[in-house]
Amino acid sequence: MCKSIFILLFSLTIASMNSYSQNSEAKQADSLRLIQLSGVVISEGDLTPLSYTTVYDKTSQRGVIADYYGFFSMVTFPGDTLLFSGYSFKTSTYIVPDTLKENRYSIIHMLIKDTVNLPEVTVYPWPSREDFARSFVEMQPYEDALRRAQRELSGESLAFVAARLDNDASLASGYLANQRYTKLYTNGQLPANNLLNPYSWAKLIQDWKAGKLSKQ
Repeated sequence: MCKSIFILLFSLTIASMNSYSQNSEAKQADSLRLIQLSGVVISEGDLTPLSYTTVYDKTSQRGVIADYYGFFSMVTFPGDTLLFSGYSFKTSTYIVPDTLKENRYSIIHMLIKDTVNLPEVTVYPWPSREDFARSFVEMQPYEDALRRAQRELSGESLAFVAARLDNDASLASGYLANQRYTKLYTNGQLPANNLLNPYSWAKLIQDWKAGKLSKQ
């Protein structure tokens, strides 16, 4: 009886040791099959790097996000299926080759622009024929933008607006400069007064005799 128990225990020990050895060999073989996969994701149209693209390993259910320059790096196994997805681009699939000899591999993966063609839409200025007829009847044909601008920029309108405006900085500066010139011109003497100017009176009399004042 004891001999049978001893044989059974010895068999279980040998079996467990063989199982452990096989698991270790399998893990070592898997570790040797690990591949450091690196690459750059670019656009198919202009070949520009696609920033922050998602690279997801569907087999191991792990993923990374590419950097600003579209570069990514991750650990994979041969035969793993990778999914590349980015905003406004179609999701693309890539299978890691199972015939690689090295444990490092680099790729350049291109994504296709996801373009959606919408049906043609015609936009009308009026929602219905009735609204168009009513707008056509009530239309004021001379109140368009060009005629309104011409009316606002006419001489009468500008003169009316100018009469209601105060003097601006340039007019005030010119008026002050004229006062300074007059003060310098009459420095040390009485200011000029045309009422006491004989030449001005003689010219006034000549114009009056010639009839120029009545014409003006």
